[in-house]
Amino acid sequence: MDDPQAQNLDRRRSDALGDLRVLPDQVICSILENLSPRDVCRLSCVSSVMYILCNEEPLWMSLCLKCANGLLQYKGSWKRTTLHLENVPLEKIHFLQKPLQCPGFNSLFLYKRFYRCHTTLDGFYMDSGNVKREKDISLEEFYRIYDGIQPVLLTELASTWPARNLWTIDQLSLNYGDKAFRISQQSANKVSMKLGDYISYAKVQCDEDPLYIFDDKFAEVAPGLLKDYSVPHLFKEDFFDVLDDEQRPPFRWLIIGPERSGASWHVDPALTSAWNTLLSGRKRWALYPPGKVPLGVTVHVSDENGDVHVDTPTSLQWWLDYYPLLAEEDKPIECTQLPGETIYVPTGWWHCVLNLETTVAVTQNYANSKNFEFVCLDLAPGYRHKGVCRAGMLAINEEIPAATDFGEEDYSDYLNSTRKEKRLKVQSGFDGETGTNKHLKSYNLWKDGFSYDINFLSKFLDEDRDHYNYPWSAGNCIGQREMREWLFKLWTQKPDLRELIWKGACIALGADKWLECLKVVCNFHKLPSAVDSERLPVGTGSNPVYLVDDYAVKIFVEGGLENAIYGLGTELEFYCLLAKVGFPLRSYVPEILASGILYIENGSYIVEPWDGREVPDIIHRHCLIPRKCSEDGFAYSIWDKKLLEYKRAEMPVDESSCARQNPRIWPYVITKRCKGKIFAELRDTLSWEDRLNLSSFLGERLHDLHLLPLPALNSEALLNFLIPEESQDDNHHNQVHSMGIEASPEWDIFFRTLSKKKVDVSRRLNQWGHPIPSALIQKVDEYIADDLMKLLFPSKDNVRIDWKPSWIHTDIMDDNIHMEPCSRHTCCNGDAGNKASISDKGDKDERGSLWRPSHIIDFSDLSVGDPLYDLIPIHLDIFRGDASLLKQFLQSYKLPLVRPIIYNGLEEDVKYRRLSYRAMCYCILHEENVLGAIFSIWKELRQAQSWEEVEQTVWGELNTYSC
Repeated sequence: MDDPQAQNLDRRRSDALGDLRVLPDQVICSILENLSPRDVCRLSCVSSVMYILCNEEPLWMSLCLKCANGLLQYKGSWKRTTLHLENVPLEKIHFLQKPLQCPGFNSLFLYKRFYRCHTTLDGFYMDSGNVKREKDISLEEFYRIYDGIQPVLLTELASTWPARNLWTIDQLSLNYGDKAFRISQQSANKVSMKLGDYISYAKVQCDEDPLYIFDDKFAEVAPGLLKDYSVPHLFKEDFFDVLDDEQRPPFRWLIIGPERSGASWHVDPALTSAWNTLLSGRKRWALYPPGKVPLGVTVHVSDENGDVHVDTPTSLQWWLDYYPLLAEEDKPIECTQLPGETIYVPTGWWHCVLNLETTVAVTQNYANSKNFEFVCLDLAPGYRHKGVCRAGMLAINEEIPAATDFGEEDYSDYLNSTRKEKRLKVQSGFDGETGTNKHLKSYNLWKDGFSYDINFLSKFLDEDRDHYNYPWSAGNCIGQREMREWLFKLWTQKPDLRELIWKGACIALGADKWLECLKVVCNFHKLPSAVDSERLPVGTGSNPVYLVDDYAVKIFVEGGLENAIYGLGTELEFYCLLAKVGFPLRSYVPEILASGILYIENGSYIVEPWDGREVPDIIHRHCLIPRKCSEDGFAYSIWDKKLLEYKRAEMPVDESSCARQNPRIWPYVITKRCKGKIFAELRDTLSWEDRLNLSSFLGERLHDLHLLPLPALNSEALLNFLIPEESQDDNHHNQVHSMGIEASPEWDIFFRTLSKKKVDVSRRLNQWGHPIPSALIQKVDEYIADDLMKLLFPSKDNVRIDWKPSWIHTDIMDDNIHMEPCSRHTCCNGDAGNKASISDKGDKDERGSLWRPSHIIDFSDLSVGDPLYDLIPIHLDIFRGDASLLKQFLQSYKLPLVRPIIYNGLEEDVKYRRLSYRAMCYCILHEENVLGAIFSIWKELRQAQSWEEVEQTVWGELNTYSC
């Protein structure tokens, strides 16, 4: 017979949830997490069961962290805290918290969550684990036995630290209670709490996964903390120390957490190694060797950019729900870390941490000679090797639906089959709340054929990988430019380690391939061979550049063959025009000595000289990029390039397909090598006078560039452009004519391209994410003009546009400016008679000379458009937002940035007349993430309430400019 009581319970839930009764409680709770706090409050009034589900503290914790941004103060419960953020009156909060009894309803899911929230961890302490403890160990012993091999607990490394006595909860609260530290939590929002508030929260909370202070910027917030500890002697070698703290990826963290908090299963970023020293409290650690994915963990690796995402239960949930299911031989390596002990975690090891009581710790990640090649491997483009490094042989064939869904024989057969999906998923085989474990016998397959050896792992790199072309993983701890700069600094500053650095550069950059290309080009043009110090590309640009003797060789690879051929073609056209008109700019641009196309045919390298005229034979023979020559004889002219920019503006380019398409054809150019150093190498050593000189120099050179006449817009290019491709083009023309503006074809191309970039701009900004404030992203569409033509011509009066666009460099950044040393008495701004004001209190005694700018390089990103566009990289990258340097630049520029127009005086035209507004719109629509640079320079703007506030802070100086 059926149990009447059970039937009554079923009816209670069924009657209260209606059609939702078919969904498990876990699914309903997941749905609730995606609603707004106010909607959850409304839904709680529907029925008694819904009231219970809508008042769970874990739900309100999730809702709170999704809407919180910036400084957070806990109000005694997560529901109260959330409603406080929603500005709900206090009396209504009290009313909403009235208890309600609901007999006859039971939920195993809610019970288990309640249990995890309130359980204590006294029984989780292990007297002994299987991680060895070492007291006195030499550096040689550590390298031989442990470094890159296995974890170890080191017991005496922190014995002399002041932190051993000062880093207690009470002492930290006393010294730093008013300082705000970052909180680690699941939301994408950046949340921080004052330490005093956090400690108060930690003492009263009953959360399943409590908030955890995990702050990589603690040294900026509380510099005194750095004096309390030092890097142990065993970990002094750190290859990232060639970078300044601002340049290097996050590497040190202050960690504070209460009982039940912790770090869920993960592999440290970029396969770095780590040391973690505990100052107070106790931590329980679990570790697995590389490639052995813990039960309950799913690894996702994007085949688009190699980004790695790990789905994992919380550390507490894993120990409660998954750990008991493991056979003895499948259990992790474990230990309990005590105060004063340091644990070493080797590269690639999975680890999970559970705080058994309130703990304070410090940890640092690093790259050294043992793990350097692994770090370079993880930063290399592609995705298959990233999956193998983390999931071992479960990642074979680039994708496995679910390794634990196979029997061992079936699984072995599957390894030889063709791939059916592209996304790696190593699944747990554990059915969440039912407590069943379906396929544990497949759990040990991780070891079959797997070797955590750099030569073995490197075999899984994409054969056609190209560091300069492949999409860069957003999860990488360092950017592409920073990666190139890091390797080059290592190359120059650690010459005794060049053999190792070269191996890493071959993995990450494909340095061996580019060096082979360089050798062929140098042999063909009878240039000297690269010496040992010249084997690595220089700078941080998007194409490999080599300095060989008195020559600079650039190989065009960025964006694939089509983009590369247009890049060199327009650069050659520009140089030809510059020589023809005899502009003074010519003296500040490196001389081109040779150019051509390098390609591989029948296994051999072939060089075909090319001066930009006619279509190169290799391109013509294979019909790779069909083109007819323009009227002046250039096959790939600036106007053809503008049409290419227009076609690509709206849709994101599939960079991986660009890299794979014709990967063995590379345009190149050889220029005379500039003397001195690039500005990027000198930035931190230049005096204020040097910077003012540079600002004046850039103003004068941009003055010359923007006056340089443009090639004629040939009739074929104009015809190709004026054929509308989309209805949006017709709308654009209708908008222009409704304004009474008769736009020249040159401006029409510029504004149509911008209009394409404007399409769905908020989606692009959301993809870029932090540090762009989400609140501003929501307002971006209303901030940007509907008709972008108003940026230059805001009047509604009939206007004929006779102001032509200009050549624009688009990429004048710190690695595209050359500086040369000069004596104090000969340094000047560039033009005769325009001497810089240099005080007698300069730095001659320190350096003996000043630096003056000599050349602007790299014109492969040339374009045509608004001269104001060139100020974006100059102000953000060269000046780093310094308004005084921008003002100095404008004083030397001496060209109008807007043409005088009679305005009708309407209020709606006011913002369009602001140069600052125009510049801000260009920043938002820029193809590069310049907004990320803005919110990194002006960190206070991350709390800005409007784009106007950002605009005035960054570009306000422009509004005082007149010429």
